[in-house]
Amino acid sequence: MFLIYNFLIYLLLLLSPIIIIYRIIIGKEDSSRFLERFCVYKKINIKNPLIWFHTASVGEMMSIIPVLKKLEKNKNIKKILVTSTTTSSANIFLKFKFKKIIHKYFPIDSNLNSKKFIKLWKPKVAIFVESEIWPNTYKNLYLNNIPIILLNARITKKTFKKWFLAKKFAKNIFSKISLALPQNEETAKYLNYLGVKKIKICGNLKYFGDKTNKDKTNRLLKKFKRFKVWCAASTHHNEEILIGKIHKKIKRKINNLLTIIIPRHIRRTNEISSELKNLNLDVEIHSQNKVIRKNTDIYLVDSFGISKNFYQLSNITFMGGSIIPHGGQNPLEPARQNNYIIHGSYIKNFREIYSFLKKNNISFMTNNLLNLEKILYKKINQKVPNSMIRKINTIGEKILKKNLHELNNYIK
Repeated sequence: MFLIYNFLIYLLLLLSPIIIIYRIIIGKEDSSRFLERFCVYKKINIKNPLIWFHTASVGEMMSIIPVLKKLEKNKNIKKILVTSTTTSSANIFLKFKFKKIIHKYFPIDSNLNSKKFIKLWKPKVAIFVESEIWPNTYKNLYLNNIPIILLNARITKKTFKKWFLAKKFAKNIFSKISLALPQNEETAKYLNYLGVKKIKICGNLKYFGDKTNKDKTNRLLKKFKRFKVWCAASTHHNEEILIGKIHKKIKRKINNLLTIIIPRHIRRTNEISSELKNLNLDVEIHSQNKVIRKNTDIYLVDSFGISKNFYQLSNITFMGGSIIPHGGQNPLEPARQNNYIIHGSYIKNFREIYSFLKKNNISFMTNNLLNLEKILYKKINQKVPNSMIRKINTIGEKILKKNLHELNNYIK
């Protein structure tokens, strides 16, 4: 199976110039840093072995930010490397201005690339987030006696079935994991079947959240003070049209209504703006920094890492990726800012979290415009009780502490 995998990887390498040029054109690749995909770097100054974290994209990056903040304060840690695969996650990372933590793009997982990467960066421990399993990288880390940790591990039933089709290959890879810290019992069960020897359930890191920047929130409160605000967050293609139609319906009852849309991919901003204007909606874009006019319908957020400042203005948030068959997005950030959550039925990516929110009467599922309209109109003037926020924060702090405790055993 390794032969087939490596054949596909080398095929990818052959096609990579075409793929990368296309990705640069559509804004999915950084034209100044694409050589990092081939382990070519402008400057490397590594004197001591470092700690290496690898994430896939924005959600995984955000989940480890609290971990990184804690580790940056540790005087015994000299350098941390964070890799990811998307430009959006790289942009998120840069906003935090870490002093001893650097970001690079994850290289294509060829045998030669992974060997070169390990030799150049000299990680003392490799920490992969959620479901980042890379066969050649795992193999070469293992051969170099570098511990592999799967942090906030998440394996879905669908993913498990795919791995189980190549059971021998899967066990060869998963058995190389030194420690897995799964989000839940289901993942722990799958990891055990796949051959991971050491498993400790520490909970989902996404329960933890930093405090909001009050200065930024206060500035926004002044800007939006004349409006009744609600949010639609992490929206995907076609969901913005649904939100636009809902806005028009609710505005008949609330004439100062303003809908804040925070799309999952901000490169779609112009496309979304055009679609909403076709519905005869007045749209303002955040980065243009204009004064919001009285007749503004939609405020479109096209910047990374500022979502929670807008949740502070709202009492209710629709979470995207849930009306279309995507699997949903993490609803904890708006819930933590005293927002009720509306979502569709496609929430398999965060089933456990949505179950918790539903149990505590914070989230509501809808499958049609009429029901969404009713829930929105009912909850737009209500905030989630502070006691519930304290409960979420307490859970988050305990989970962060447990994960850090397990990581410290390897980092030391």
